Formats: sequence, C-alpha cells, structure tokens
Amino acid sequence: MSQLTEHTDVLLQACLRGESRAQMEIYDRYYKAMYNTALRIVKDSATAEDIMQESFLSAFTKLDTFKGEVTFGAWLKRIVVNNSIYQYRKQQKQNEIPFEGVLHKVEDKDETDADSGSTKQMAQKVMETMKQLKDSYRISLTLHLIEGYDYEEIGEIMDMSYGNCRTTISRAKESLRKKLSSQNV
Repeated sequence: MSQLTEHTDVLLQACLRGESRAQMEIYDRYYKAMYNTALRIVKDSATAEDIMQESFLSAFTKLDTFKGEVTFGAWLKRIVVNNSIYQYRKQQKQNEIPFEGVLHKVEDKDETDADSGSTKQMAQKVMETMKQLKDSYRISLTLHLIEGYDYEEIGEIMDMSYGNCRTTISRAKESLRKKLSSQNV
C-alpha cells in the first residue's frame, strides 16, 4: 500500500470521528478533480460547484458505508458522476439546459517542451469539439475516455443496456472523428 493511500486511510478514520481538519484535507486533495468531473458533464461552473459540494457532504455523511473495495477517490468520483447525471437529467426535463457553450480549458501545466504545446492545443480542440456533440454522446465519451469508466459502468450510470452503451460510444467516437476531420485537426 502506498504512503498516500495509507495517509488517506488515516484521514478517513479521522473523518469518521468527526475531525473537521481531516475533512478539510480530504476536500483539498480531491475538490479540483471532482469539480472538473462535474463540469464536464453539466457544462455549467456554478452547477458543477454545487454538485461537488453536495457530493462531498454526501460522502462525509455516508463515509461509514465506504468499504474500501475501491479507492476513496474512485468512490467519491462515482458519487459526483451520479449527482452530475441526476442534475443533468433534471435540467433536461425542465428544459433549462443553456444552448450557449461554456468554454472548458484543459489544465495548463508549466511545460517548456514544444511538443507539449501542440498536444495541449490538440487536447483543447478535442474538448471543445466534444461540446458540439449531442448530449448523450458527450456524456458517454466523457465517462469512457476521460473518467475511465467501462461500458458496463456507463450503462448503469446512464440507464442503458451494455449493447446500447457500446453502440452509443462507438457512434459518439465516429461523430467526434468527423467533426475533428472537418476542422482539419
């Protein structure tokens, strides 16, 4: 077990005892990744922030149900993804989804390598093009390619069969390829 995992386990035990300092350290460790996960699904920064906050509150409240079968980060991400999908569906039912896109930026890291600049530009272009996909394609690709969920997990999250999930992701990839090639990327 790595030192980071051991330290996380110690922090989680402290959280179970109600130690707010441990909760804050867990929050500081995971908030950015969880916010980005929510943002990629709901495409609204304020909504993503709310989802992230609610997800942490839910995780801390239900921490006694965390069995350690997966890492805490994976468990927390699942909560964030589920909350994001729920919020997305709720917005869709209320027709409150804004049509104007919110620009998402790929995290910039200080790298001096010239290749990293073109890689960052390409990643940014792919992320921007993904926003042009229909929502089911965008969400399924985000969960598969960015969040790393497999077809079975995505099918469960999006409430679709395994076969339908594979087909949706395949069509989403093809749609993304066509959009990227039409932009000469």
